[in-house]
Amino acid sequence: MVQEKHYRHELKFAIPYTDYLMMRRRLQAVMTVDPHTLPDGRYLIRSIYFDNSDDKALREKIDGVQKREKFRIRYYNDDLSFIRLEKKMKIDSLCLKYEAPLTEEECRRLLGGDLSWMPGHPEKLVHELYAKMRFQRLRPRVVVSYLREPYLYKAGNIRVTFDMQIRTSLYSRDFLTKEISDITATDTPHDMILEVKYDAFLPDVIRDIIQTDGIRQQAFSKYGACRRYG
Repeated sequence: MVQEKHYRHELKFAIPYTDYLMMRRRLQAVMTVDPHTLPDGRYLIRSIYFDNSDDKALREKIDGVQKREKFRIRYYNDDLSFIRLEKKMKIDSLCLKYEAPLTEEECRRLLGGDLSWMPGHPEKLVHELYAKMRFQRLRPRVVVSYLREPYLYKAGNIRVTFDMQIRTSLYSRDFLTKEISDITATDTPHDMILEVKYDAFLPDVIRDIIQTDGIRQQAFSKYGACRRYG
């Protein structure tokens, strides 16, 4: 059965560590922790992003193009049994995501340049990536890793996350391994990114918590930050 998808609101804020400590305490009083986290309430996300030789995705982000898309492959907590191909589409602060499962073998073949298996794959998203790799020269460009601390709120389908320790590697061979050679992608080790995603409305109880003096909404891109080095 094909899932019906709809755009969600996505807000991003760069926040200092002190605001993170205050916000998380207040959020924990009204929201629930994502059940997929490790015992410390976080999980590790590792993604490899695609772009073409003209850096189309990067330049569209820098230039503030209203409607854009990115492809990435992602897995969590070093678990290679659950790998997902994702296509994320954005129109200003609205986002939409499509995903399809990949096996570890399929992912390794793709990263090794073997695309022969892709046209026969059962997932249409794999076919789309294949076409864009063939005809739009999409290629794996950068590995992005970070820790995420997520919270959920049922009314409005709210998801609030704190992303931290954002790191990058320019070498795709580092993607499917725990021993990754990467470097920090932010200016200071304690830089935090607050993300708020919701459907039609953001309840006042959540809005009041995140509206802290001194923080402002901004168009932060982990992909863009990690491409500063190449």
